Amino acid sequence: MKKYLLFIVVTLFSSIDLIAQNQGRCRLIPLPQKIEEVNAVFKLTDKTNIICEPGLADQASYLQTALLRYTGISAVVGSNTDLESYSTTIILKLMPEKKNKEVKSEESYSIKMNAQETVIEASTAKGIFYGIVSLVQLARFSEKRENHLVEIDCLNISDEPLYAWRGLMLDESRHFFGKEKVKQLLDWMAMYKLNRFHWHLTDAPGWRIEIKGYPRLGYIGGIGNHTYPYTKAKFYTQEEVKEIIRYAKERNIEIIPEIDMPGHAAAANRAYPEFSGGGSERYPDFTFNPGKDTVYTFLTHVLKEIDALFPSQIIHLGGDEVYFGNENWKSDKSIQALMKRENITNLKDVENYFLKRMADSVIVMNNKIAAWDEVAESDLPTDKTIVFFWRHDKPSQLQKAVDKGFPVVLCPRIPLYFDFVQDASHKQGRTWSGDFSSIDKVYAFNHKSVPVSYPANANILGIQANVWTETIVTPQRLDFMLFPRIAALAEAGWTEDRNKNFDHFNKRLREHLKHYGEDNIYYYDPFSPQNTCEPVK
Repeated sequence: MKKYLLFIVVTLFSSIDLIAQNQGRCRLIPLPQKIEEVNAVFKLTDKTNIICEPGLADQASYLQTALLRYTGISAVVGSNTDLESYSTTIILKLMPEKKNKEVKSEESYSIKMNAQETVIEASTAKGIFYGIVSLVQLARFSEKRENHLVEIDCLNISDEPLYAWRGLMLDESRHFFGKEKVKQLLDWMAMYKLNRFHWHLTDAPGWRIEIKGYPRLGYIGGIGNHTYPYTKAKFYTQEEVKEIIRYAKERNIEIIPEIDMPGHAAAANRAYPEFSGGGSERYPDFTFNPGKDTVYTFLTHVLKEIDALFPSQIIHLGGDEVYFGNENWKSDKSIQALMKRENITNLKDVENYFLKRMADSVIVMNNKIAAWDEVAESDLPTDKTIVFFWRHDKPSQLQKAVDKGFPVVLCPRIPLYFDFVQDASHKQGRTWSGDFSSIDKVYAFNHKSVPVSYPANANILGIQANVWTETIVTPQRLDFMLFPRIAALAEAGWTEDRNKNFDHFNKRLREHLKHYGEDNIYYYDPFSPQNTCEPVK
């Protein structure tokens, strides 16, 4: 028995040492679950052939384009008959799930490398894509690069994500960044294996998406931002939205649109004041009016256009902070009539009534509802609703959500709000009683970080960072707040705790910083802060 225990201990420490050793050589972020070194070098050249099954043509094309973009290598997409003409080969291979015993996720993949070929295997196209991403990183971050030659130290990788949902939210209502910036962000999300882009398109400062049935939403609601209320209207046309969705799909990213309601509605109410439920002195015209049937008709039409644009079949309805501006509900005749008719005794239940009606519209369109953690107190259907836990100081909201059986995405302010500063020396940006979202806190976060008791059937979909933009005015500032925390987010969402090591992460991160600069990203350098001064408006 003692020998057996000794064997286990020795094996455990040997595994830890191997992980540490491989982390030292491997520059991948997020770190794969299993890595084995191979004593060989794979030479990537213009004579490298990419071969694949017919169903993986899009993935092969992405790989070809990515290698050209990031390494200058013009690999050729060919076929088995062409092999003799080429020096090395990359093979993309779908493997039936039942034959792949290691498959635990549709995003699982494996890479097997030797001097002649690199084989990427998975049970799904999504898994193939993430194998491609790992290979592209290995090539992009290789130190052995010459003109039209990249040498990659061979590795065998077996990998799968920790969480299914690995998200990033961008608020473009408060400040608008535009199509090219969003595409750049999607590129880095793909590089870091993040797979959900939550797009906060409407709020009080501005409405940022064209609705053809109600054009004033863009032309009037799109005027201004959080800093300057009278700048010219900025919003995405539906053609631009379609373009961004296609771009995201090529990178295995689903876009989740958010149309915030019943609060945070001031921009929409500027365009169509007849739908306003009033507000408060600080937040005028903050709400839609729950007592008017015309409001539900209006918003249902909006959501129909949103549904037609976005293929994710998830629409985020917001549902947060309604109490900021619902004072007028107490005196509004139509709302008072609603309360009497439905036997509603308080404004919170008015809010729940509104959300239930709008949720019904979303469900009829064959979509799921997403909403902030305020809806944990509602009676929305648990099989059709995803709760986003954001109030880190109110873990009871998460407890309510999991106890009721809601699927949950974790995005607590501390540490996953990226508008919070990342270093104590930073002057612009938010803190919470002096606390902030440092890169080490982001890296260490998982569902165990929240002090709740998870029932056995708790459905934690994953994690997400939120970038609210009250204090983020320029693209430079957006970069500074996102990078390099986005890398820490990626590893927190993908890599098992037993394989994580913050010191080794920092070693890999140093290499990634160089490539931020190559992409004209103004990043925060946590190792030499003096190199990247904090941009302020």
